[in-house]
Amino acid sequence: MPVRPEHGVTSRVAEDGSLELLTRTGGTSFRCSPVGAAMWIALRQHDGQLGPAAEMLAELWCTDPENTRSDMDIWVSELRDAGLVREEP
Repeated sequence: MPVRPEHGVTSRVAEDGSLELLTRTGGTSFRCSPVGAAMWIALRQHDGQLGPAAEMLAELWCTDPENTRSDMDIWVSELRDAGLVREEP
């Protein structure tokens, strides 16, 4: 299932490469490392599809695709728990 930002969530990449996700409704702010920023950008480039995003990053980072996907799954779970993303059918 594609991963989509919740309604009202905006993103910003800072000068240091970190990612900040903000909600307009609750004022929630979530800051991610540059690795999180790369995962966010890859997800957006692949229409929210975790598999292709993880494969692309694994190739760029010379890492195992399964490990990259596992790391992305954990990261997306954290974002979902924070109310920043949702999975769509």
